[in-house]
Amino acid sequence: MIPEWERQEFVQLVFPHKNTDWACCLKEAIKTFSQIAYAIASYEKVLICYEDEETIEHLRHKNFIFKKVKNNDTWARDFGALSVRVGEEVRLLDFKFNGWGLKFAANYDNLISREIFNIHKSYNFVLEGGSIDSNGKTILTTSKCLLEPNRNYPMSKEEIDEFLKRELFVDDIIWLNYGFLEGDDTDSHIDTLARFVNKDTIVYCKCEDKSDVHYDELQKMEEELKKTPFNLIPLPLPSPKFWDNHRLPATYANFLIINEAVLLPVYEDKRDRYVYDMFCEIFPDREIIPINANTLIKQHGSIHCVTKEYFDENLISTE
Repeated sequence: MIPEWERQEFVQLVFPHKNTDWACCLKEAIKTFSQIAYAIASYEKVLICYEDEETIEHLRHKNFIFKKVKNNDTWARDFGALSVRVGEEVRLLDFKFNGWGLKFAANYDNLISREIFNIHKSYNFVLEGGSIDSNGKTILTTSKCLLEPNRNYPMSKEEIDEFLKRELFVDDIIWLNYGFLEGDDTDSHIDTLARFVNKDTIVYCKCEDKSDVHYDELQKMEEELKKTPFNLIPLPLPSPKFWDNHRLPATYANFLIINEAVLLPVYEDKRDRYVYDMFCEIFPDREIIPINANTLIKQHGSIHCVTKEYFDENLISTE
């Protein structure tokens, strides 16, 4: 499996439109998606998928590539294809996307990768990109997500473990049994909780407030991570964010690594500057680009969730 920090060719975005859940804040969402697109385009190409021309007619950049597709929603991380390298060849693998365990409609999103990419192999196995993180040899994931019954039941943990090692060409899978964010509806995607930043180091969410609903679970997650052979760097949780009377899953772990830069979600929070300085130390050779993610978390995701990196432009279909 190709880790995110390797040299990329392009990043995929799927723009919101009036028939997505973004209808409640469409102008805000398009503004945020556009900021992300332009930030990435300074370093590499951006594949912009869209359904409604009006949502993308303002976008102009030499690094933008446009593809018109029907889509239910905009979470490219989860319905996008996964990249593996076999020898010198990059292959795209298309896994089934069923709306995070049949929670939401996904009939169009599940088809996007096969419509716009040259896919090497498709699977009937449900696997969202945000549910796994990899340094190339090891996968980090959560049992809450991969063992959730509406995904791949009746496969056992052992069967799933063996399947992923074989198909994604990795040696080891670390299963975390603890960790969640209130307001998240993905069943604890790992990219909201813990991420590889290089082959030896994991950053992870840590809660210091004993009165916070996350405290016990994130403490237990930390204990699990300490049993791994990796260096660990704790990330604070942003102060609680609310919208429509419910708490939103704000996290600094949902960053995106691109060529020569990192897009860091920020939340107009007192901890933003501290985390920005942390990322400058973690990624000394990359520019850290803060992106206000307060609109994104209204639909329970952030920067990593709406993006998907690819490593070979030739895999975009010309049809």
